[in-house]
Amino acid sequence: MALTVLSIALMVVDARFAALKPLRSHLGMLLTPLYYVAELPVRAWDTVYLQLTSRADLIAENEGLRAEALLTKRKLQKLAALTEQNVRLRELLNSSELLDERVLVSELIGVDPNAFTQRILIDKGERDGVFLGQPVLDATGLMGQVVEVLPFSARVLLITDSSHSLPVQINRNGLRAVASGTGNSEWLELRHVGDTADIRVNDIVVSSGLGQRFPAGYPVGRVVAVNRDSSQPFADVRVEPTAQLNRSRYLLLVFSPESGYGAVIPALSLDGNVVEEDEAAQVPGNAARQEPVADETLASPQDESTAPPSEEQQNHAQ
Repeated sequence: MALTVLSIALMVVDARFAALKPLRSHLGMLLTPLYYVAELPVRAWDTVYLQLTSRADLIAENEGLRAEALLTKRKLQKLAALTEQNVRLRELLNSSELLDERVLVSELIGVDPNAFTQRILIDKGERDGVFLGQPVLDATGLMGQVVEVLPFSARVLLITDSSHSLPVQINRNGLRAVASGTGNSEWLELRHVGDTADIRVNDIVVSSGLGQRFPAGYPVGRVVAVNRDSSQPFADVRVEPTAQLNRSRYLLLVFSPESGYGAVIPALSLDGNVVEEDEAAQVPGNAARQEPVADETLASPQDESTAPPSEEQQNHAQ
């Protein structure tokens, strides 16, 4: 009974106040080695499997990877041309120049066992420049955002969590909507979409960037069902996530102007090379990161190359 009362009291204090946040941070740092110990059987099996793989399988896999790399390089050449064309068009329209996002590769080391939440644990934390609200994606689409930063790890809230929503648009016609999690990792739903809205099955849904949290243009999912009822003002639209939420092991942490990261840390570019750290990025960690706001529309992008932080932003960061 005493332990039950103590547990309830701790849950109430943790939900209502931030007094236990430092304690959770230290406990997370102490528990980090346990996650690595739990991963040892998987790592050991991978090592044994690689040692026992036959030479013929390795040769076949190598040929397949070479062919895939060749096709990828061809696509990158076309993408580079389109990127340059987009930059020129933006300059002609007196728009801001398109900046390349920087990314940091991380590895999944844990999954929240709570059946009512969709959260994962990654092996990058405060020492790596991870900040609250940072977008996370895998090789196929958006996965979620960072909601808790520990010294050596961070927790990520997936886009399918029932408490998560993000602004999106239909790639075919630019129709804007809000994709909300359902608590089921298999699908999302587009809420408050008019019954006569131009949405079709197999439409690709991408991030719109209007929330100033997720960069624009990243794939979110594919429309798998559109149920219209004349007696209802809104259509029931279901979206299958593009990201492999239950299978991806290696993830990308995105450092983008839309996320308002300011002058953060060195990261990895998409071609795998290390990005040099700017002199402006050598600022204390607390001042470089921003605390997330309750309303995403209040978060404004930072220009790390020209605009110094205002006095109000410095006070807010402190």
